[in-house]
Amino acid sequence: MRWIVFAAFGAAAAAALADDNPCAGFTWDVSRERALFATAAEPVPGGKNDASAPLLAPDQLYELALAPQEQVAFAAPPGRKKGVEGASGGLARLHLTAAGDYRIALDQAFWIDVVANHQIVASKDFQGRPGCQAPHKIVLYSLPAEKDLILQFSGATAERLKLTITPVAKTANDAR
Repeated sequence: MRWIVFAAFGAAAAAALADDNPCAGFTWDVSRERALFATAAEPVPGGKNDASAPLLAPDQLYELALAPQEQVAFAAPPGRKKGVEGASGGLARLHLTAAGDYRIALDQAFWIDVVANHQIVASKDFQGRPGCQAPHKIVLYSLPAEKDLILQFSGATAERLKLTITPVAKTANDAR
């Protein structure tokens, strides 16, 4: 009987710890993103225009150094219209060899746009968790192969931004 009481207390304590973990609330399997956010980030300067935007690759953690947003020449007007005083911004490039669904995960509450041919690519879905920075926000996109894509970051005041790009593994139950 005593072990039942201890098991019940143990289960309650585990549930309470999960509730205290702000990163535990994602409904997607974010183990891949969480693993990448636990690695050392590669520092790269965020671009102020298309020509200075660094080329990023999937499955790598990057830390972009950003500039004041008014100094960034975006490839397309940012999708978020509301301005943030003192906002930072930056650009990065992406060139994928395989088309498919990709998730872009950020450690901050930045707005992200993916631009192809000067047009914003619509996102398919997103999730975010207040209090979690590993990652804070994940946006799902269906992206083309063999196209030059521009990633635009805007609308927040942090001077640095950690991010990953991960291909989504297709499963029978959940393609996200």
